[in-house]
Amino acid sequence: MSKDIREIMKNYKNENVSLSANHRANFQDRLLKEVHPPLKKRNYRWLQVAASVVLIVSLAIGYFGIETTPEIQPTKEISLGSLSPELKSIENYYENTINYEISNLSVNDSNKEILDGYLAKISELTTEYKSLTTELNTKGVNDEIINALINNLQLRLQLLQRLKKQLNDLKNLNSKQNETQNL
Repeated sequence: MSKDIREIMKNYKNENVSLSANHRANFQDRLLKEVHPPLKKRNYRWLQVAASVVLIVSLAIGYFGIETTPEIQPTKEISLGSLSPELKSIENYYENTINYEISNLSVNDSNKEILDGYLAKISELTTEYKSLTTELNTKGVNDEIINALINNLQLRLQLLQRLKKQLNDLKNLNSKQNETQNL
């Protein structure tokens, strides 16, 4: 059944066959269709439905609200100043005075040991003050604890005043010794 091309060409008569004017364009279109088949159109209808459902659900949650478990609010820590305005002014007075006295201290080689000793005692009293504040929070408001907190503040201020007096005495003693050495 196979035919030889030579036999077919023997019977071929040269006829004037003309090609159409847009033969080249038709050929390119057919070639492109075979090489690059048209893409299938995808259906995104299900995605639109899902987006609508999500929108409706989120609006319903926003409008009606879903009850969630309440968050545990941290309790406010009770301090001496939070009990009453008078106690707050007392606490502020002592703390500001203590901070002022500490900031006015001048450190040098001659007074460093005394200063370190007093500051260590004041640090212990500050730690005790914090533990008393914790006790105030756990046991509740108690006159004994309030008095202990005020006494702690007073004691810290007294220690600083005593330290300041000793530093002045030491300074005067050093200046007198320098005067006697100069004479």
